[in-house]
Amino acid sequence: MRVAIGSDHAGFEQKTSLRRHLEELGHEVTDIGPDSDAASVDYPDFAEKVGGLVASGDVDRGVLVCGTGIGMAMAANKIDGVRAANVLDVDFARLSREHNDANVVAVSGRFVSAEANAQIIDAFLETEFLGDRHTRRVEKINALEGE
Repeated sequence: MRVAIGSDHAGFEQKTSLRRHLEELGHEVTDIGPDSDAASVDYPDFAEKVGGLVASGDVDRGVLVCGTGIGMAMAANKIDGVRAANVLDVDFARLSREHNDANVVAVSGRFVSAEANAQIIDAFLETEFLGDRHTRRVEKINALEGE
């Protein structure tokens, strides 16, 4: 699977280990930065880059890491075609895919361990959208874009 990953300074350390984890599993990973945590950076800049790659179809899914994941999800959801979920456990990762067809996951680099985030991201990437009754709901979400 083609995956874009990005973070802010607070999520940099976990982004680096999660990128390695994804590569070890055979995913094609595009790391959009930052390249270090030496300076404070603005998370919307990285959410926009990852979200843009997902929305354009250049990658299949996106992974964002910041202190909480909240700001990244909020910023990414401003991009038409992105359905980002701030996820703190494996069950929510699965449900975000099954019910909402989420295409970007935002995780916490400060409040969730790297091991738990790896499990969250694995579940997110492995879980398929269920379709059926959920399709109409996702279509309604998509219809809100541009209003």
